[in-house]
Amino acid sequence: MQGPAIEDAVERIAGTLERGLSLEDLDGVLLAYSSDQVSADRVRVNFLLSKKVPADVSEWQFRHGIAVAVKPVVVPANPDLGMLGRICVPLLVKGFRVGYLWVQQDSDDDPASAIFSLLPRVRADIDHLAGLLLEGNTGESEHRNRHEAQFLAACNGISSAVDELRGWREVAAGGPWQLAVVVEAGTRPDPGSDPLAAATMHRTVALHATVGVRPILFSAGSASHAVLLLTPGVGHAAHHAVLENYGVELAKRAGRPVGPLAMGVSEPFSDLRNLQAGYAEACSAAQASAVDGQLGVVAEYRTIGAYQFLSAMGWQLSDAQSVYFTELEEQDRVGELLPVLELLYDKNGAVQDVAAQLHLHRSSIYNRLTRIRRIIGADPLNGAVRLELHLALKARRWDSRPRL
Repeated sequence: MQGPAIEDAVERIAGTLERGLSLEDLDGVLLAYSSDQVSADRVRVNFLLSKKVPADVSEWQFRHGIAVAVKPVVVPANPDLGMLGRICVPLLVKGFRVGYLWVQQDSDDDPASAIFSLLPRVRADIDHLAGLLLEGNTGESEHRNRHEAQFLAACNGISSAVDELRGWREVAAGGPWQLAVVVEAGTRPDPGSDPLAAATMHRTVALHATVGVRPILFSAGSASHAVLLLTPGVGHAAHHAVLENYGVELAKRAGRPVGPLAMGVSEPFSDLRNLQAGYAEACSAAQASAVDGQLGVVAEYRTIGAYQFLSAMGWQLSDAQSVYFTELEEQDRVGELLPVLELLYDKNGAVQDVAAQLHLHRSSIYNRLTRIRRIIGADPLNGAVRLELHLALKARRWDSRPRL
């Protein structure tokens, strides 16, 4: 939390409005308040002492729609609570709610209209304050933690969490939806790292990377990756924008160079009971993208080919190996045969394309194919042999996938 900067912003706004202010997070926890005020009602005094909005006051406030408001809301006085009237200013960053700024009326004779007339003067300060909250607190709030845990539980097939999800504002418009998983390719978890700290980092990074990206309905983070709920049919431009933002935010927080990022996208689904299947698809697609550059940094599950079958086999593939592949691997000590063969398969036998990508002459490609034929005693472009070797090459890549 950026305490001094937030306190300065609150004091600056209070000075312009000439009213007492209090700032709270989405859980009703006091974050800051203005020091000068002509009067303070019982609710404000108790709030400043306890640092937490009491349940009866919270119920009164939420009854007036502050949880869904995008503009300032009048919360009328409540004599039974000892509460003067207030203006609630919801703090949002590109549509994402980060907290509430409360402006207390000085008395029953202090009209709300007088406060509303002054609010345009502090619009820039309010936007700045919302940005400070997003940067420093939202990713670790109890409200956010609870929602992300519930979302991840639903992704893992917990039926009670799926039922809770049905009441969320983010899915109220109905499906279809897709899930996306973002993972850092080429990294292995550090056994000595703190998984809670890693999860907090991915939660915060995912939150900042997706704020204001309309197709993204919700984000959550785990110790190894981020999970996004999105509307389908958005195109890869939005996916790439999220990946770019994710890399920038991760670099700011990881304290180390960030490796290439990969995103996997599930098939669309219209029933939240299919969330678990969508999550598995997105994980598989992200892992495939991480190990196979031919798929691109954004891979949809339907495009990952043989990796669909490899992912279905679980963590450990069969011990059975291709005889042809084993012979080739033993003879290819400098790694100049198998890469050519895999790329030739991926390019559907287009020697010119393979030569161009590897910066080789076409004759070099043909020479290596001849060496491969000699080693295995069979034509690697023959249908059955090609299928066997191509699958073995993909299985070798799959074995190096990031574990999620």
